[in-house]
Amino acid sequence: MPVLSVKMPQVLIELMDDLVEERKYPNRSTIVRYAIIDLLRREGKI
Repeated sequence: MPVLSVKMPQVLIELMDDLVEERKYPNRSTIVRYAIIDLLRREGKI
């Protein structure tokens, strides 16, 4: 899979890390990927 670098506020990174620590997601990449898929679905692109 290609790599995409993204800048975001520290607070969002910390919140994602909380989700990973709670074992709700395996890693940050999965969280970002699911969020983008959700956005694209809501926009009717997929």
